[in-house]
Amino acid sequence: MKPLRAIGLISLSLILVACGAAPATQPPAAPTPTRGFPAPTTAPTPAGARPALEPTRAAGLGGTVVIDGSSTVFPITEAVAAEFRAAAPGVAVQLGVSGTGGGLKKFCAGEIDVAEASRPIKLEEEAACAANGIGFIEVPLAFDGISVVVHRDNTWADCLTRAELKRLWEPAAAGAITTWRQLRPEWPDTPIQLYGAGADSGTFDYFTSAIVGSEGASRNDYIGSEDDYLLAQDIAGTPGALGFFGYAYYREYQDRLKLVAIDAGDGNCVTPDEQSIAAGDYQPLSRPMFMYVRPDALDRPEVAAFIEFYLADLARVVRQVRSVPLPARAYELAAERLSQRRLGSIFGGGSQIGVSIERLLELESK
Repeated sequence: MKPLRAIGLISLSLILVACGAAPATQPPAAPTPTRGFPAPTTAPTPAGARPALEPTRAAGLGGTVVIDGSSTVFPITEAVAAEFRAAAPGVAVQLGVSGTGGGLKKFCAGEIDVAEASRPIKLEEEAACAANGIGFIEVPLAFDGISVVVHRDNTWADCLTRAELKRLWEPAAAGAITTWRQLRPEWPDTPIQLYGAGADSGTFDYFTSAIVGSEGASRNDYIGSEDDYLLAQDIAGTPGALGFFGYAYYREYQDRLKLVAIDAGDGNCVTPDEQSIAAGDYQPLSRPMFMYVRPDALDRPEVAAFIEFYLADLARVVRQVRSVPLPARAYELAAERLSQRRLGSIFGGGSQIGVSIERLLELESK
């Protein structure tokens, strides 16, 4: 696995186009660290784990597959694309990282073949697709647990309640809650510097829905970015900092950050890990991640081959990039949905908290 900081540096004909907007001051984009962190170490891909793409089929493939969207889903797609490039060198896979909202905007405009998303498609996005005659197949990929992290020298914030996070992140907190002592009187009077996902990010949508109670409702005096690596870098370098991003990015930089447990309101402090995320115990910040595929794009051999390759050994790749795989049955049902070219979303539009992907897919298949 490549380190997650490789966004913008990937080779093997993967073309990355990073863009996006944030609701607050955006840190400057940079292809390399500004704080001198060494590259994280990662485990090698197990040899022979993926069924091989049939050689004669691979030899005849050409063209381009264009993908854009979520930075949280990006590491999964990047890893799959690198393996696919080795199997089918005649196909160029272009990867963009403009956030869930930015990717779906391009998708519904017909500009890309596949959109990556860290939340379900919204009703207004569905309407935009319909207005342009763009159909979509929704394919669940993995679980994520949005991770709340602080500077590693923070000795007081071991667990935060959902209510405390709401007080800290709701719009009324802007300029009003600025120190740790304002959350709990026994905590130091240290300024809080907040970092989080930008407005085009599905992570922003899901976090605000789950914590504040209304999707998109947030204080605006925080540093926002669609680049989770930059967020991790800045939190690790800022005493008093607190921020949130996808679990895989915490795993990548866990030696430089401190993870905060979350109390959903029942008095139990739960930290995200593969077990708590997959079981739905890490609430309210466990969520599914998706890709959206245009059915007309599947008529092109290179796109059909890439999507087939993507799903063939997905659980291994998801674990390889330190995300959380879906249950095996959920992958079977997702593959059926794709093979039948079943259009539309199994959700009612936008983020839904505490949902079971497997249950929704089973209900739909009946």
